[in-house]
Amino acid sequence: MSNIRRAFQDGKAFIPFITAGDPTLDVTEKLVVAMAEAGADLIELGIPFSDPTAEGPVIQEANIRALKNGVTTDDVFAMVERVRRTCDVPLVFMTYANVVYSYGIEKFAKRERECGMDGLILPDVPFEEKEEFSIPFSKESLDLVSLIAPTSHERIKTIAKAAQGFVYVVSSLGVTGVRSNITTDVGAMVKLVKEANPAVPAAIGFGISTPEQAEKMARVSDGVIVGSAIVRMIAAHGADSVGPVAEYVRSMKEAVMRAEA
Repeated sequence: MSNIRRAFQDGKAFIPFITAGDPTLDVTEKLVVAMAEAGADLIELGIPFSDPTAEGPVIQEANIRALKNGVTTDDVFAMVERVRRTCDVPLVFMTYANVVYSYGIEKFAKRERECGMDGLILPDVPFEEKEEFSIPFSKESLDLVSLIAPTSHERIKTIAKAAQGFVYVVSSLGVTGVRSNITTDVGAMVKLVKEANPAVPAAIGFGISTPEQAEKMARVSDGVIVGSAIVRMIAAHGADSVGPVAEYVRSMKEAVMRAEA
């Protein structure tokens, strides 16, 4: 069983996202460890990119801050190696095809495995074109996580059948960002995933920010993903964000666990 699947073994998973290098790589390292200690079951790390098309303004600005700091993909790999000395929480990268292409797909996959990562999410790579990435990454025992959106319709079952790690269920159309209300019938999307592949976990992301939303989404899925709300907190607190983020992760994990009751 992959490390990513293990994140869902003991119940509903809480999955935070942060952008590596925002505000600094040292703070990112501390945040990963603190979030794991606060109950995060799996952590998504964004590799900074100049044109993150799936992201709303909050995460776009985090990418800009990290790039202004001069953070490179190699710097992120080195930071993960440091994290791995003390922390074994499952980790996946969230980045874009261009980042992997420019590094070299095979070289990226090899380096990702060497530094201790468990998988990768590429939101700009359609399912039909994923083999170019999934084959080299599978050779390194890394999961390429697929996304399904409200517009996926009949493709949901096809994507679920071939899913690695978990299925990322996109709750809303558009880019990432905090939403006051999620109106998509995500429960129906998760049901289609489970019909096609009962063994694969399905986690819901995009727009979730409050414990109430997290509990509601966890009731119809295997896990909840939160990015913008955490990244906004990091933007507000900077180098002092570790404590507030850890407290927030703790409250969100508690909410997700309430959904199991």
